[in-house]
Amino acid sequence: MTGSLVIALVLAGLHLAAPRIRKLPLVPEGVTGSFAGGLAVAYVFLHLLPEIAEGNEAVGDLLEDTIEVTPLFDLGIFVVALTGFTVFYGLDRLATTRRRRRRRDSAGAYWVHLGAFAFYNTLITYTMALRVETGYLFAILFAIAMGLHFVLTDRHLEEHYPHRFASSGRLVLAGALLIGWLLSAVFAPTSTVVVAILTALLGGSVLLNVFREELPSNRGSSFPWFLGGLIIYSILLALITAVAQ
Repeated sequence: MTGSLVIALVLAGLHLAAPRIRKLPLVPEGVTGSFAGGLAVAYVFLHLLPEIAEGNEAVGDLLEDTIEVTPLFDLGIFVVALTGFTVFYGLDRLATTRRRRRRRDSAGAYWVHLGAFAFYNTLITYTMALRVETGYLFAILFAIAMGLHFVLTDRHLEEHYPHRFASSGRLVLAGALLIGWLLSAVFAPTSTVVVAILTALLGGSVLLNVFREELPSNRGSSFPWFLGGLIIYSILLALITAVAQ
């Protein structure tokens, strides 16, 4: 649990330091966003989606003695991922609609939006111990992907709620990461089914956030930097996978 705690603390620190990281000199924000986007997309396609598929196989192996596993059953875990994607998108749209109908910094919209991201952060660190068990290098790569992702999430929320988010948002999101770790320490996920469902739910949320926030079309994005992040992360993941076998 020590390794997962260290990663949770680092991620929480990145949330709190995000505005300073985004304003680092000589590093244009468009470059940072493009590089992080490439890295996150490589993570989604080369690690997250295969992980969801493995979870589906594990659930099938566990339940094959009690129920008949059919091709329709094989879709189950992906339906959970789709649910995570849809619920998170729905909450995001709800927050956006409320903000437009009332005022830009609406309290209701803000807490709905922030609550969705806090739940998302809790899932990340609740399942972190399992990633550490898979291997520290895999966990570190995951933390790098999520850390850069948090920096871009910070930009997204600050743009929508400039006053409220600056005063409370980063503390809430950082706290959610530590709560997720604490829950995993007290109520460690042991059920294969539960772990697969949580991973799929997290996967759907990650997919939405990656494609919505980290592939910007109007932020001065840079395809070479996007491609660089994608290639570097893909090579690192391939090397770690080869070493782990």
